[in-house]
Amino acid sequence: MRDLIRASATQGRPDKLIGDKAYDSEPLDRECEALGVTLIAPHRSNRVKPKTQDGRPLRRYKRRWKVERLFAWLQNYRRLITRFEYYAENFLAFLQLAAFMILAKKYL
Repeated sequence: MRDLIRASATQGRPDKLIGDKAYDSEPLDRECEALGVTLIAPHRSNRVKPKTQDGRPLRRYKRRWKVERLFAWLQNYRRLITRFEYYAENFLAFLQLAAFMILAKKYL
């Protein structure tokens, strides 16, 4: 977990970490708490210990699908997946173009 937080693309330590049901474990929760990060993950159905989260933080988890959908839609563009571009600037330009095309399809 420490490596994941250190490899974060943000400037500091993230305040919250959102994961799926696989992240529901007491040792992981304690480790995140020691690092000052709030772990947001739904509880597994076979959890024997009492629940540690109520419904308020899990609302953030429900909005996670927006990010997952964006990555799924970007995979429709073969040029991005296979990374044909040699220069990073060209790759970024095609990434922005694909994002614009996704938004245009959705809202226009």
